[in-house]
Amino acid sequence: MNPSPRLDLLRAVLLDAMAVISPVECAGCGAVDRALCAECRFALIPRLHEQSLADGTPVVSALRYDGVVRELVLAYKEQGRTDVARALATPLLSALSAALTGRCELVALPIGAAAFRRRGYDPVRLLLRRARLGRPASLLRTAERRVDQKRLGREARAENLAGSLRVSRDIRGRRLVLVDDVVTTGASLAEAARVLRAAGAEVVGAATLAYTPRLFPHSEGLPTETSDSTIQRGLR
Repeated sequence: MNPSPRLDLLRAVLLDAMAVISPVECAGCGAVDRALCAECRFALIPRLHEQSLADGTPVVSALRYDGVVRELVLAYKEQGRTDVARALATPLLSALSAALTGRCELVALPIGAAAFRRRGYDPVRLLLRRARLGRPASLLRTAERRVDQKRLGREARAENLAGSLRVSRDIRGRRLVLVDDVVTTGASLAEAARVLRAAGAEVVGAATLAYTPRLFPHSEGLPTETSDSTIQRGLR
């Protein structure tokens, strides 16, 4: 037996023991087992999907935002289930691997101060840390937001987001890849790309953990192999 199966077996034994000592519900289905049961973990196998924003920016997403994936993302973002962050970071890593072209810097879309106070963490930045990609470049900051995006359609979201982001420093000539958790209409990513390009940066693409199938229904069937060394070579 090589070291990897031994470690997997040891991990499973420890998790079983913890489930007895301190029972926890699966964040995906609610089963009393562990933070993420085997069946829900299977739902996180990446099935890469590529779509373009209205401005032509390519967006690679790892998962469809429905079913178990939706429950896990909501639990992670809205219920404080940061114990599933590492499992969610793995498919995001696959999307990033496909989105990177040459040497780039990662830019996470910023969250507002109120959202950060409510959660106590930035969901996208935490995923990147769990993926061992370090801190993304802090190039954007939020400005005024008029209403909650969840209540708006595609055109209304774009109008609501206009002017909602600011560049925080000189970024001329830098090559960037945007990172977000879920792409819905693409309005947030498009506004970020617009602002960064207006400031002189090159936005080569974007990567997200998941996409909303109602708006982006067709998968391109991209390769799903992920290599940490490949991604690290693409980051600067």
